[in-house]
Amino acid sequence: MTQPTVPHPTPPRKGQARLLWSIALPAMLTNVATALFGLADMWAIGRLGDAPAQGAVELGAKYMMGLLNVFNFLRTSTVALTAQGTGRADRQAQAETLTRAMAVAMGIGVLLLCLMPVAIPFGLDLLEARGPLRESAGDYIAIRYWAGPLWLGNCVLVGWLIGQRLVRHVLVVEIGANILHIALDLLLVLVAKWGVAGVATATLTSELFKFLVLAAIVLRRPEAGTAFALARCRTTWRRGELARLFALNRDLFLRTLLLTAVLLAFARAGAQAGPLTLAANGILFQLFMLATLLLDGFESAAQVLCGEALGARNRAGFAATVRSALLWGGVMGLTLTLAYAVEGKALAAAFNTDPDVIAATAVYAPWLTLLPLLGVSAYVLDGVFVGAGWTRAMMGTMLAAMAGYALLLWLLHPLGNHGLWAAFTMFFVIRGLGQAAVLPRLARRSFSVS
Repeated sequence: MTQPTVPHPTPPRKGQARLLWSIALPAMLTNVATALFGLADMWAIGRLGDAPAQGAVELGAKYMMGLLNVFNFLRTSTVALTAQGTGRADRQAQAETLTRAMAVAMGIGVLLLCLMPVAIPFGLDLLEARGPLRESAGDYIAIRYWAGPLWLGNCVLVGWLIGQRLVRHVLVVEIGANILHIALDLLLVLVAKWGVAGVATATLTSELFKFLVLAAIVLRRPEAGTAFALARCRTTWRRGELARLFALNRDLFLRTLLLTAVLLAFARAGAQAGPLTLAANGILFQLFMLATLLLDGFESAAQVLCGEALGARNRAGFAATVRSALLWGGVMGLTLTLAYAVEGKALAAAFNTDPDVIAATAVYAPWLTLLPLLGVSAYVLDGVFVGAGWTRAMMGTMLAAMAGYALLLWLLHPLGNHGLWAAFTMFFVIRGLGQAAVLPRLARRSFSVS
């Protein structure tokens, strides 16, 4: 049995904000750094002036994102379970979480590699890739696909480090991987002229680099040595603990699928409105995603601190975290709303030179302005619910929000694209309200003495 770790003390109220930001800010910067991967690839391949090659990279990247992002629950659940173990000052629980999560990641990785001969042609058929575009996209995916198991492993390692409040370590690794990735893009695409294969190789290499560095950091932690020993221990694979892990992952997986369905419905409705509206929606949606990279920092902080508080049975610390995350998340949401109110139209116009598209983005830009402020509670409370392990309840609120979204799409259809954006905005509002409504009952149940 390993020696217990010293639990993180509950900070005074004036220190709660500092603690929250110590996790949220590095998480935001990590999210932004991660987003630079795709931008670097598109910039490098775009310098060649080869439109089919650029289209192949875009198509291949979308395929890999769609294939892998549904497994992001590996990171989320690892954050929650590690933070709860930290709150209980239980090093063995933290080590068991690492062992089990990495085993699941390896299992999924092996399955994906076995399905590779079928998955790639099926995905290209699904994306309706034809002719030279299909061939180039296939070349890209055939190389980058091998990074899939590494990506899954990185989800676990990143989640485990975040669960121990080592977010700055993750940020440094992400920045290092980005520097390597950009350097390889320049070398392989612009100097060696490898084209699409160069972009894919840069991604594969940087993912391998990230995995090796993250693993080196994790192995320096005392819990990592315990994790190796526990892998050979029958008690690590107890049915009850595995059932809890798989239930958590199942709920998070289904939540991701539901959210993906919402986004696909949004994209489909925009496409039905015509290419002009589709282009305007695409630009505004990318700006909204930029806002989510920042708001997601508070979700990460809430996951860690609420998980710790629940593990330590510290109800006061839990409540303080929820209040602080909602307050500072609201401040960030208001800041983004004000920024988009002032510069949103100009930012959107910078993404296109077509006057008609620019005019269309200006018409629908007010929805972009509202979304950060109205949607921030859904992001923060997602972190609270995941950290506390209330994933079944989160699934219920997601289903209710999705039902409301579908109903509003039908009721507001006569309003055209304004109706679509209104339904999309209300989806986040309904999620936040639903979670806020059930949170007090869940907190009483989780912190009650059995």
